[in-house]
Amino acid sequence: MRASRLLSTLLLLQTRGRLTAQQIADELEVSVRTVYRDIEALSASGVPVYADRGPAGGYQLVDGYRTTLTGLTTDEAAALFLAGSGATAGHLGLGPTLEAAQLKLLAAMPLEQRTTAARIQERVHVDAPGWFRDPEAPPHLDAVAGAVWDQRPLRVTYRKWDRTRVERTIEPFGLVLKGTAWYVVARGRERVNAYRISRIDAVDVLDGCFERPAGFDLRGYWTEWSDRLQRTLYRGGDATVLVGPRAASMWWMLGPVAERALRDTAGPPDADGWVRVVLPIESFEHARVDLGRFGPDVEVLEPAELRDLMRRSAEETLRRYA
Repeated sequence: MRASRLLSTLLLLQTRGRLTAQQIADELEVSVRTVYRDIEALSASGVPVYADRGPAGGYQLVDGYRTTLTGLTTDEAAALFLAGSGATAGHLGLGPTLEAAQLKLLAAMPLEQRTTAARIQERVHVDAPGWFRDPEAPPHLDAVAGAVWDQRPLRVTYRKWDRTRVERTIEPFGLVLKGTAWYVVARGRERVNAYRISRIDAVDVLDGCFERPAGFDLRGYWTEWSDRLQRTLYRGGDATVLVGPRAASMWWMLGPVAERALRDTAGPPDADGWVRVVLPIESFEHARVDLGRFGPDVEVLEPAELRDLMRRSAEETLRRYA
């Protein structure tokens, strides 16, 4: 356990440069006191690590030092072959590069690890997109990705959710693939936001380079932005609905928020198998469309305005088919 942690500490310093004891402790999920002991052990074993004092200080390796430790455990090697997504790499123009890297990694592995990796490829296939959804390959993904790598600002024509088009000058910090949809996290108008790349109708790469914020955490920002988006979307309040057995078997069609509501709020089923569910909704119109697909297998109990909207929609459908 400690040997693995010492190696992790060494690789962190090698790949990230100067780090404080607190940063190392946070990364490895240990105490700062443990980090102090590990640094002493590394230094005693001949690793040239030294400390800088002061507010901007921290631990770092002597310039030019690199460990020659390249060993991977069998599980680590297998995980690398599971993590590589051919579709994702292909969208970014890196498909052949990924294949070449995996081939080189295979060739460099000991026989045991090579056998395990080959078994993984034979027996596990990851098909990330959900059913009946094709992965997005937005026409401007290449240009946006190039600007991310080169830190070049972009002028984009962006189509908002209400179909209005706006002009934006943005500084792209990173790319995120959410399910089948590509997003670019970028700074525009003095704040950072996420833009769905398939809604970019035109893009111009501008001259010059922007300064990327030091320490910007793409993963952390995306988590915060996603949570904020979800809270914003479901501002229509809650609807209380009766869900029949047939609708419950297809409830996944409404997405994870509805699935959680069915799992967490459903009361005991009645004699016919119907359950009462408290469902967060975006708006009455969204709920009308979403719940309307289940026809008579869902009944809205409240609010009264939504129940009345569902009734009128059913009457209009009946007139259409009369």
